Amino acid sequence: MTTVDPVLAELAACVLVPVVVLQEAGDAGLLAGALVAGGLPVAEVTFRTAAAPEAIRVIADRGDVLVGAGTVLTVAQVDQAVAAGARFVVSPGLSRAVVERCAEHGVVALPGAVTATEVQAALELGLDTVKFFPAGTSGGAAAIRPLAAAFAGVRFVPTGGVGPANLAEYLAVPSVVAVGGSWMVPTDRIAAHDRSGLIDLVSAAVRTARAARPATA
Repeated sequence: MTTVDPVLAELAACVLVPVVVLQEAGDAGLLAGALVAGGLPVAEVTFRTAAAPEAIRVIADRGDVLVGAGTVLTVAQVDQAVAAGARFVVSPGLSRAVVERCAEHGVVALPGAVTATEVQAALELGLDTVKFFPAGTSGGAAAIRPLAAAFAGVRFVPTGGVGPANLAEYLAVPSVVAVGGSWMVPTDRIAAHDRSGLIDLVSAAVRTARAARPATA
């Protein structure tokens, strides 16, 4: 029987992974509180801004949100993310150096993979779950199905171009363990400190995911 990593199990339980871009680390607490209040205690804080490490630290220190780092491109960023408290590391592509450093730290690596070659390379690095990115321009759910058939046991976290309108298409694929997206955590709402608006968006996303996920999944 295959043992599922506890962090991956948490991601699967959440179904949705909010992809967050924070311009100011001071907004991290507000965002985390809105996620918890909305019923989605998970966040992938992207390394697209200098605020990412401190934002991850603020969220991790709360203890009630599963926080990871996204858009991680280098080994140095892996070190920063883990030091800040990230429990999983997401990359847009497959980097052996990044994956191996994650393994050294004992944190989950979710590299991007959209081709059979990339998925096979991930398997050779000891991974069984990958980020399917960019999902929307790489064939969407229809492209994941044949990959899942060829690589039995591999699970996917599609991200990029996913929203309420096509969420059900992805969640109908048994090998899709969770879906990443940013529609429930828009940067303008975060910058405006619109906590109630964020809670509403997060709650709506959770309801949509629950309705979309087939009972047999």
